[in-house]
Amino acid sequence: MTDDAAAAVPVLIAGGGPVGLTTALELAHHGVAALVIEPREIVEHSRPRAKTTSARSMELFRRTGAAAQIRRRAALPVEWSQAVRFCTTVSGIDIAWFDGVLGLDLVDSDLTSEAAQQVTQPVVEEVLRALIAQHPLASTRFGSRVSGVDLSGPRPRVTVTDAGGAASVIEAEYVVGADGSRSVVREALGAHYEGAAGGRKNVNITFRSSQLAGLLPTRTAVHHWVLNPNAPGVVGPLDLHGTWWAIATGTESVADDAEAARLVRALVGADIDVEVLATDPWQARLLLANSYGSGRTYIVGDAAHQNPPWGGHGFNTGVGDAVNLAWKLGGVINGWAPPALLTSYESERRPVAQQTIDLAVRNMKVLSNDLSSPELLDDSADGARARAAAADAVDTFKRAEFFSLGLVLGYGYGSDAAAQAPASDVYRPIPRPGNRLPHSRNDSGGSLYDLLGQEFTVLGGDAHAWTDAAARRGVPLVHVDPAAHGFAPVAGDEVVLVRPDQHIAWVGSASADPSAALDDALRGLPASAH
Repeated sequence: MTDDAAAAVPVLIAGGGPVGLTTALELAHHGVAALVIEPREIVEHSRPRAKTTSARSMELFRRTGAAAQIRRRAALPVEWSQAVRFCTTVSGIDIAWFDGVLGLDLVDSDLTSEAAQQVTQPVVEEVLRALIAQHPLASTRFGSRVSGVDLSGPRPRVTVTDAGGAASVIEAEYVVGADGSRSVVREALGAHYEGAAGGRKNVNITFRSSQLAGLLPTRTAVHHWVLNPNAPGVVGPLDLHGTWWAIATGTESVADDAEAARLVRALVGADIDVEVLATDPWQARLLLANSYGSGRTYIVGDAAHQNPPWGGHGFNTGVGDAVNLAWKLGGVINGWAPPALLTSYESERRPVAQQTIDLAVRNMKVLSNDLSSPELLDDSADGARARAAAADAVDTFKRAEFFSLGLVLGYGYGSDAAAQAPASDVYRPIPRPGNRLPHSRNDSGGSLYDLLGQEFTVLGGDAHAWTDAAARRGVPLVHVDPAAHGFAPVAGDEVVLVRPDQHIAWVGSASADPSAALDDALRGLPASAH
């Protein structure tokens, strides 16, 4: 291995999980070639990990064609269930129900172009792998890992080691670390996590059972939260053919499959058939990197933050990272944005990760253990009163976990962005710079987002003035008149400049100078001009 043997790529991505793959697909969407290095040659389905792809992630995936493929591949159709159940045991007595949870009820909604989708992380990965395999600008090297990153020269030099131990060096214009909690890229940057582990230890169990479905209520649910002090946890379906997941809350470990099966039967409250597919002990982590990178090297996803899974935001936060960084890298590499734009990646995304961690911590404070009591299992008047009190507690303490559109759709960038209440179930679409563009549908059900261009889009205003100002700067921009397509105005009579990630870059009057608005947008500074 010698220096002159180093290959060269525009962007090298360390890690080919869902966030690394999203980064590569997003870069390809913006015309930039990327190479993904990932140790796993195949996707393992026995550990499903993330199970909710949020409405916001699905909106972003819609732009690259991934959303439609994810829905096609998902084992649970979004219309199958949009409910969460709380119960004494899975086969036992109902305590409370939440309907329209996790954004699953947003099909054809005015608020979003896409509803959320219950789908396992391995399925999302396989969809992204397939799309990347079809794209000429995206390539992968499965079975290899990034073992070192040298940032001492003008460009990063990455050491890649294959399964047989052979190493090679690749020089990249930019490096993105999507290599998880033990990130080699984060270490090379000299960045570190701040925070700690938090909450109880738990064990995930993936299993098959042909009998469990027959013990459930007719009304379907994506989660069954078990409030049994002897066996607290959560159980849910992975498909409609007898594959399930469970979390044994507060369980530190399992000795073998027999013990895992006993835990499942205790959660279910019946002696059902259980074939254990995998077990996975874990503890929530509340970690945020002190730096997201700079210059030619950045980190995304778990390499940058780790947050508890309660609420389903972890993987989805990483998707937001990937899209935010990739469109900016695309602008810089393609020459229409200054390198300074990349500094806005951390200033925009790190506060979102902190918000997400804060919400997950609040969700984590009250789990199945805390809501359980022996009285709930009593078949008596006292038991009925205890279950009614538990239902009130569920509504008080768990609602924010399943109704969080204030965070999912309402996060904004920059000091001018409208403040949302992340723990609130209410999302308020506000056309202010930094916020996600308020979505709408026309009379035929079309999505406003489908009118947006690949890069910048201006809604309203003088088409010639805007396209001329953009052309002078070499900035790809399309002009759209929403009214001509049957959409209501986004911001009254004001003009709205939309970024490639569907966030608003600028709002101002039709008489304002487009040149100043574009200059601000390319510095990553959402602004208003009236």
